[in-house]
Amino acid sequence: MKKSQTQQKVWDRDNLLPKIKSIPEGQKIVFTNGCFDIIHAGHIDYLEKASQLGDFFIVALNSDDSVKRLEKSPARPLQSEYSRMRVMASFSFVDAVVIFNEDTPKEIIEIITPDILVKGGDYKIQDIVGYDWVTQHNGLVTTIPFLEGFSTTAIEEKILSSRN
Repeated sequence: MKKSQTQQKVWDRDNLLPKIKSIPEGQKIVFTNGCFDIIHAGHIDYLEKASQLGDFFIVALNSDDSVKRLEKSPARPLQSEYSRMRVMASFSFVDAVVIFNEDTPKEIIEIITPDILVKGGDYKIQDIVGYDWVTQHNGLVTTIPFLEGFSTTAIEEKILSSRN
């Protein structure tokens, strides 16, 4: 059975290196990571801007277990990794999605060795996981400012307060 368009964008962690090597020479690989639990306008703004920094955009998603260990809230993740992965893969500006189960994306960053590593504006560039690896390999680490007024935590709080 043929894979759907979104399923084709989902990369298996075990086959990551051959997939990376299949990206045409000269294309700049952009990488970001996160939970992306409830997609909102802030995520779309951030992801779209990140994708415009290069030619091939890879998003690494925290696995369900990894999200739970972040202890953002007892209810997280609100959506399964499968659901979050399919939603992320549906965006035209995302070229590939991969799940990571570790607490940080350090191992995946070292496999991919992106040309550009990007995170949200709440990070100090030198504190971004993967900064040392990417800069040692002549890559760029940068941030994108948040779109004010949007956060998954705020959405979760609004939903929970409406139940009372």
